[in-house]
Amino acid sequence: MIQTGPGNLITDVAGLTVGNSDDGRLKSGVTVVLCDEPAVAGVQVLGGAPGTRETDLLAPQALVERVNAIVLSGGSAFGLDAASGVQAALRETGQGFEAAGHRVPIVPAAILFDLANGGDKDWGRYPPYRELGYEACRQASLQFALGTHGAGMGALTAGLKGGLGSASTLLSNGITVGALAAVNAAGSVTVGETTHFWAAPFEIEAEFGGLGLPSPIPPEARRIARKKVGGLSGNTTIAVIATDARLDKAAAQRLAVAAHDGFARAIWPSHTPVDGDLVFALATGRKEMTSDRQTAIEVYAAAAATMARAIARGVHAAKPAEGDLMPAWEERLAGSRDA
Repeated sequence: MIQTGPGNLITDVAGLTVGNSDDGRLKSGVTVVLCDEPAVAGVQVLGGAPGTRETDLLAPQALVERVNAIVLSGGSAFGLDAASGVQAALRETGQGFEAAGHRVPIVPAAILFDLANGGDKDWGRYPPYRELGYEACRQASLQFALGTHGAGMGALTAGLKGGLGSASTLLSNGITVGALAAVNAAGSVTVGETTHFWAAPFEIEAEFGGLGLPSPIPPEARRIARKKVGGLSGNTTIAVIATDARLDKAAAQRLAVAAHDGFARAIWPSHTPVDGDLVFALATGRKEMTSDRQTAIEVYAAAAATMARAIARGVHAAKPAEGDLMPAWEERLAGSRDA
């Protein structure tokens, strides 16, 4: 039987904590994944409109192998400032890559577009994301909120509010795989106009409603849903896939590649030219992973399934708020019951 970790969160992967910081007036925020010890990292970008920082160094041939943190932020390109705030917090505690007698925290980051979501973006000369990043770092713990929090605060999808989601899978060999996603996709995470999630086949213990797939699948489910806010430029799902298995950089990148299959299982359509879809991978190395191919297949399959669940959980957990331009999933559910 497939099981989740104890918290069904990415922090079930030993060696990781997560912090959120957000602003309801701004309708935006930041989420940071902190590594207790520097972790091997990789990245895979499959969307056509990414916004990133420090992703080139994650290539398998690049010098730096490990990172101190990963940042997911709202704010479009302005949100890349959040990594500077996280860097500042880590530098205060002496963390970072040693270079010529200095400590340089390695903090790759990715952003999603949430500027046109009804929030007040009149922040003056400098955007607030550096301070939000610093605060998110200070808030990091094993437990953190999902839905309308952190980088998911102002996220939107085609037809519903997006959100911050997370999930974990405990494999029979003792390895844990965890996922974290800020879901702001151009596509839809539900089947047509229903409350059923595309990720339903992978759901564990009704973690996002337990509704399964509709039967029959409605014909309109095949149509390409269009986001009514932000036009064709206001999208992107950004995510982290993590494991406690010991991986090198090439294997970490392969883990990120596999996790993108979870996007395709949970969002229709995904990886479009107007999405900046990206997955970071982290391997904390707390568990040895045997070199047989069957074990590798199980880990990579778990990466896809766990990511699909995290995406659905992010939208499922979103909450209504004043000034919303789209309904939350729970509002659609209530409407379907009243109909």
